[in-house]
Amino acid sequence: MATISREQVLEALSKVMEPDLGKDVVALNFVEEIALGGEQDIHVVVKSSNPAMHARSRMKEAVLFAFERAFGKGIKAEVVVVALKQEERTTETRKVLPGVEHVIAVASGKGGVGKSTVAANLAVGLAQLGYKVGLCDADIHGPSVPTMFDVVHEKPRAIELNGKQVIEPIEQYGVKVLSIGFFADPDQAIAWRGAMASRALTQLFTDAHWGELDFMIVDLPPGTGDIHLSLVQEVPLTGAVVVSTPQEVALADARKGVGLFRLDSINVKVLGIVENMAYFTPPDAPEKQYYIFGQDGAKRLADSLQVPFLGELPLIQSVREAGDAGRPAALQTNSPAASAIRPILANLLKELGKSID
Repeated sequence: MATISREQVLEALSKVMEPDLGKDVVALNFVEEIALGGEQDIHVVVKSSNPAMHARSRMKEAVLFAFERAFGKGIKAEVVVVALKQEERTTETRKVLPGVEHVIAVASGKGGVGKSTVAANLAVGLAQLGYKVGLCDADIHGPSVPTMFDVVHEKPRAIELNGKQVIEPIEQYGVKVLSIGFFADPDQAIAWRGAMASRALTQLFTDAHWGELDFMIVDLPPGTGDIHLSLVQEVPLTGAVVVSTPQEVALADARKGVGLFRLDSINVKVLGIVENMAYFTPPDAPEKQYYIFGQDGAKRLADSLQVPFLGELPLIQSVREAGDAGRPAALQTNSPAASAIRPILANLLKELGKSID
């Protein structure tokens, strides 16, 4: 049998389609490396737009099948499939949310640590800095963003875009907002199985007109379940922010949350950890700080895991009141809460190569 050439390998690979993007891997410039050994030895490295392990496995099978069709079943081929790096993603290599520069997931290992509060205030804070921001409430079973943005009774309307009916997000405080809570009775529990919840989440991204955004903040449900896996399989995440309180039971779960994003099958950068309810300062004694849940627990966790510590938010009554009233605390520009949020925003932007100025 004649020696296989590089051109023949590329011709075979041109028959391999990237399923999420609808183009072949050669046209997308997704063939990273080709090495030819003996008469029938091929080593290739191919990129996949989807970092999930199952997507990379399917890509590997498709490449091996293409080589068998082109060169026969006796072909010896080593195929390595790697996830596309974040800096390599362009509008051409992103089928979902192509107009969004950065998609940031806000997660927590357990409920009750203030994850949604942090997500809401990050979104509002970024909008106040002049960025175009969206907030997707992906907490399928306990959506709280409609309450925090005072849009509980709003109903997103359908518009026609390029011949397709899509959802128009609600805009509030300069932030585009979508939540599964818009499509359910506020007094009724959303009891969905994993597959149904995952499909609903996907629609919030694929069937909505988000437009051009600098940031999309995604408020995840607590824990490490189906929703998280669906998100990384469908959405081009820039990175994740993990929220925890200083107490040990929360820190143990936060550690698992960081571990989830670091799995080989997920491989999402952890942009940092935020410590919520860090301390309590009585209104009548502003010089005092009481560490009700422990001191510097999230900071120590960040140091031990070698991830950035983005900052801390104190336990302030006005933060809770602002959330309940539908006006995130970041809107109160001269308040202690807003002052605590600003350094967190600055550190997050620094991780993304941007400045708060």
